[in-house]
Amino acid sequence: MTFVQIVDYETSKPEAVNEVIDRYLAKTKGKRTVSHSVVGRDRESDTHFVDVVEFPSYEAAMKNSHLPETDRMFQEMMALCDGMPRFTNLDVVRDEHLNALLANRMYEEVAMKGDMSVVDEIFAMDYRDHDISRPEVKVGRDGIREDVGMWRSAFDFTFTRDAQMAQDDYVTTMWTFNGKHKGEFMGIAPTGKDCTMTGTTVFRCQDGMIKEGWWHYDAMRLMRELGAM
Repeated sequence: MTFVQIVDYETSKPEAVNEVIDRYLAKTKGKRTVSHSVVGRDRESDTHFVDVVEFPSYEAAMKNSHLPETDRMFQEMMALCDGMPRFTNLDVVRDEHLNALLANRMYEEVAMKGDMSVVDEIFAMDYRDHDISRPEVKVGRDGIREDVGMWRSAFDFTFTRDAQMAQDDYVTTMWTFNGKHKGEFMGIAPTGKDCTMTGTTVFRCQDGMIKEGWWHYDAMRLMRELGAM
């Protein structure tokens, strides 16, 4: 996120405004540059609304404003508003999703650096861990310590975050694991081989802690690269 436009307006016809927005979205498929939009209503006034519209850049916002559909939408909204809407254009100088910061501390500080003290800071005491490699659910912080310890004793590795999305209480990360096999792993003696594995982890956060996690990864590829298959 690099540019945000805030539209502040009064209207006694919010349903009609929503219809205008719906028509605009339908007519601008493949052309609009808006990446995210949030509409909020003032708790203190039923007629006071604020739209927060996100763009990937200022230039993208200007391109969007020049669409004939955008001008038409503005004219239609003007007819439904009580007075002139107020526009504020903001260059984003800080953009943080705090739950994503929790997830990233897991990859960077716990997994790669082996700082187990961080586990108590970011995982809930009753954390539930789901792993594709086992049928049972591990409960508690010790499960994370055991798993990380196993991987760190078997591999020198790094995590690369290929993509990440944070929404509501969930943080989803697509990652790539690159490691050198240095210790016994699932009965396989150290091979010294370099190996790569891709995967996805979903963390559910609650009250500033990671409450639950789901790990999905290409274990078959890893075993092939270690010569086990």
